[in-house]
Amino acid sequence: MPSTIELLSEQVRTDPVRVVLPETDDPRVLQAANELARRGLALPILIGSSQQLASAVIGHESISFVDPADSDRLARCADHLFSRRQHKGMTREQALEQAADPVYFAALLVAIGEADAAVAGSVASTAHVVRSVLHSIGTAADTKSLSSFFLMQFPDRAVTYADCGLIPDPDESQLADIAIAAAKNHTRLTGESPRVAMLSFSTHGSAKHPRTEKVIAAVKQVQSRMPTLNIDGELQFDAAWVPEVAQRKCPDSNVAGRANVLIFPDLDSGNIAYKITERLGGAQALGPLIQGAAKPMMDLSRGCSADDIVNVAVIASIMAKN
Repeated sequence: MPSTIELLSEQVRTDPVRVVLPETDDPRVLQAANELARRGLALPILIGSSQQLASAVIGHESISFVDPADSDRLARCADHLFSRRQHKGMTREQALEQAADPVYFAALLVAIGEADAAVAGSVASTAHVVRSVLHSIGTAADTKSLSSFFLMQFPDRAVTYADCGLIPDPDESQLADIAIAAAKNHTRLTGESPRVAMLSFSTHGSAKHPRTEKVIAAVKQVQSRMPTLNIDGELQFDAAWVPEVAQRKCPDSNVAGRANVLIFPDLDSGNIAYKITERLGGAQALGPLIQGAAKPMMDLSRGCSADDIVNVAVIASIMAKN
């Protein structure tokens, strides 16, 4: 059975999009750019001097180079950044200086339509990548929150986990944003209808606590905003995952026992869960993937491999197409 990333790779190969890779001092990034071009998975855009970088990507005509130092795009990028940040006190000079930062420049190329997606974070911190997204691209019209998700690939299925990387203690509105974005992205990447479980240490009132009440309130918000979405909560993990447990604990649920999107109540539980699933459960963890942005820019782990960069670029390409 082909994995999700194999199926997605076949999709993007038919119509590759422009993906910016700004951290060109990292040999993993150059290796990934070569692989993306060789396999026809993307049209990579490398940030930096073509004279310095061309020798590392010989023979791949689909790779292009943009140097902020001599690019007329820099002025357009700075104008866009200034228009978004002047209300925060940013001057034009500050916008020009910030736009020359490679990670910001990549985000701004996406924002002004000079690229379709960006992938960064092999060198830059998550905080730097997220700030560049917020300041340059902004959030999608239907959300106020940037969050993250992982696509956890098992031999026979893919499951979406969120949020596992950005919001430490989401309030009920942020939790609703996370659930809605994760549900949409699960469908984009797997083609499946989402069945969303809002996880907790309680199932349908088995325990009372402000933390369980937050989850219940988030479920009500999601149901108000997306009445047709299959969502249930609060649910314990076993009730969400195991059909026999679901039959005992919540037999009337249309999600329990067969959830494919798991929403965690806080970053502690989400981050711990995806790492346990990866290390003990043997799943492949694709991510962290930023969601909620108006256009796709993805963050990488600084411990990523070139293959990880390729996979995230493929996912960013799919999200750009949708």
